[in-house]
Amino acid sequence: MIDLRLLREDPELIRASQRLRGESTEVVDSLLRADEERRSATQRFEAVRAEQKSLGKQVAKASGDERAALLARTRELAAEVKTAETAAAEADQALRRAHLAVPNVVEHAPPGGEDDFVVLKTVGDRPDIAQPRDHLEIGEALGAIDTERGAKVSGSRFYFLTGVGALLQLAMLQMAIQQAVENGFTPSITPSLVRPEAMEGTGFLGAHASEVYRLEADDLYLVGTSEVPLAAYHSNEILELDRPRRYAGWSSCYRREAGSHGKDVRGILRVHQFDKVEMFSFCRPEEAADEHQRLLAMEEEMLAKVEIPYRVIDVAAGDLGSSAIRKFDCEAWVPSQGRYREVTSTSNCTTFQARRLNIRYRDADGRPQTAATLNGTLATTRWLIPILENHQQPDGSVRVPKALQPYLGGRDLLTPLS
Repeated sequence: MIDLRLLREDPELIRASQRLRGESTEVVDSLLRADEERRSATQRFEAVRAEQKSLGKQVAKASGDERAALLARTRELAAEVKTAETAAAEADQALRRAHLAVPNVVEHAPPGGEDDFVVLKTVGDRPDIAQPRDHLEIGEALGAIDTERGAKVSGSRFYFLTGVGALLQLAMLQMAIQQAVENGFTPSITPSLVRPEAMEGTGFLGAHASEVYRLEADDLYLVGTSEVPLAAYHSNEILELDRPRRYAGWSSCYRREAGSHGKDVRGILRVHQFDKVEMFSFCRPEEAADEHQRLLAMEEEMLAKVEIPYRVIDVAAGDLGSSAIRKFDCEAWVPSQGRYREVTSTSNCTTFQARRLNIRYRDADGRPQTAATLNGTLATTRWLIPILENHQQPDGSVRVPKALQPYLGGRDLLTPLS
């Protein structure tokens, strides 16, 4: 949630952010009204409650007709207090609904929508492959990817990673965890099911709710990223944040891919289940911009290790999630498509998620303040696509990047397992 003090002091800043996102400013006006109505209702309740307490003291000292009059007024006030308390509770709930509807305030992101990103840099040379095979053709020949049996067992957009495919994914994720540990991140294997408050707290029950799997009978959600359980890990806590707290979460992730019907249906680019190592940081708000650059550098280091050409883009405001003020994507070159495709994202969410989840720290004066949160992809199943395609060899094998070889038992080539 955004800071209500900022809303009261500079509502136009938040309206401008909404316009940058290409979204309505009415949610800002609705929040302003709800905030005023909540404060008014709270003041009314506190006023009649104070009068009730004062009368209680007067009744104890009064007698005769004065006492009778005070008792009569006390009975009237009891009804008024109950009505005012109900109105204050309803106003508080209305404020929360209006508060949850307003995204984070965009900062430094380019204006526009999905296609209006800014390329910050391009890294690596694209391989010269005359007739590149796509990752599915390569994976099937290696006995690494089986989408037919995935569909038979689970339906469309499911798959099996088998043989060297399974080994490749495990190797890549293990390398990611090792890099994270070397850089001071605490490794974590996170729950795949979370309560509604964790999903809501991270901002995934708004515009992206249709992409989330829900187990209705248990009122639990399957996570689309370990960002969700990692963010909620410290909910309702006051942290020591003399330095940022950094976690690397390994999890299976689940997404319905609602709205992407007919898009990227071949292979494993858009699937309902995948594995990922996600970085997550808690820090002081003034450290968030530098921490964002740190996460991006971690992603680039991983991409360099797997020797994939890539570019870094500054995502436009209209393509940001509700929690992020700014997001950088790394897009890997995919030879069979002749284009770059997203393989990592890192978002600065400032205090937005932590305010929802009540995650705080103490400042230099010992006062509780809201922490900042950030997240970033360190490796995921989708990386198999550019790894297989960029390192494909004429004989059907796939070259293993040198940094990855120790995690694959020293293999320098991927060939079918016998």
